[in-house]
Amino acid sequence: MAKRHAEPTTIPETPGRARLELEFDRPALLGSLFGQFDQNLITVENRLGVYIAARGNRVAVEGEPVGIARARDVLTDLYARLERGLPVDGADVEAAIVMAADAPTEGVEGSGPGGPPAMIRTRRKTIMARNAAQAEYIKALSKHDMIFALGPAGTGKTYLAVAQAVSQLVAGSVDRLILSRPAVEAGERLGFLPGDMKEKVDPYLRPLYDALYDMLPSEQVERRIASGEIEIAPIAFMRGRTLAHAFVILDEAQNTTPMQMKMFLTRFGEGSRMVICGDPNQVDLPDAGKSGLADAVKRLEGVKGLAVQRFSSKDVVRHPIVGQIVDRYEGPQQAGPDA
Repeated sequence: MAKRHAEPTTIPETPGRARLELEFDRPALLGSLFGQFDQNLITVENRLGVYIAARGNRVAVEGEPVGIARARDVLTDLYARLERGLPVDGADVEAAIVMAADAPTEGVEGSGPGGPPAMIRTRRKTIMARNAAQAEYIKALSKHDMIFALGPAGTGKTYLAVAQAVSQLVAGSVDRLILSRPAVEAGERLGFLPGDMKEKVDPYLRPLYDALYDMLPSEQVERRIASGEIEIAPIAFMRGRTLAHAFVILDEAQNTTPMQMKMFLTRFGEGSRMVICGDPNQVDLPDAGKSGLADAVKRLEGVKGLAVQRFSSKDVVRHPIVGQIVDRYEGPQQAGPDA
């Protein structure tokens, strides 16, 4: 855990408002902390309803006590990130604000949330949790043998699972990484698609390739695929196999049937980890009520060694408007196209 070098002191001013002063002992990091033209501080001010003034290595924050406490957590967490040699950009600031909003607030006094940051290290990058749900998910990925990750696109379900899988493969904790997803989506079936088998399935598996190339140098990805250490295949290719000492990820799991899901889960072998990712609200099967993902979670939730991590629209880490779009389409009053 990075040591926090910001020492808070609160000075009450008017009823309901307070003032907090932070002092940072590495001035060279403050340009990155504040952002170009203080844009990071402006973002924190606008999102948390506080006023921030910086002078030298001191930062003063004024506003409502809850807003000040969250601003303190945002600034000290971003500063700790810079101390570890990691960059800070606009997306990191937004993520820190979301994390601070999710964390319990105990007033201005005292330290921030504390504890080591939830992160996954790979050869090419270090991935840090961008909200409380991702932090819980990262912890679950390192603790449980089988995890169901449920929620809308953009919440990091598959990306974080691939990062954890790559990390364990490189560390030698598992011998193989197997990435799979159904090859039947939006009514298309393999037999009606042009090309050989690789050409048929590659478009469906492209998001998994993209995540891999984000974690490992391209030559390593290609070498490990050629050697069989990394395998990317449709779920149909899992039949009849026992997947031992492997990290197995099933993406778009909502598009499996209950029989396919049962087949996949029973491939689970000794020394393996398995992550099943999907969005229950985006079922492309002809009979949306027969999704293997929903069926499996209903049957298996509560089984020892198995975890279920649920994400919602507020956990989407793409552009903030995406979360609002998801809410409008999946909310209780879904308007039709002519509404």
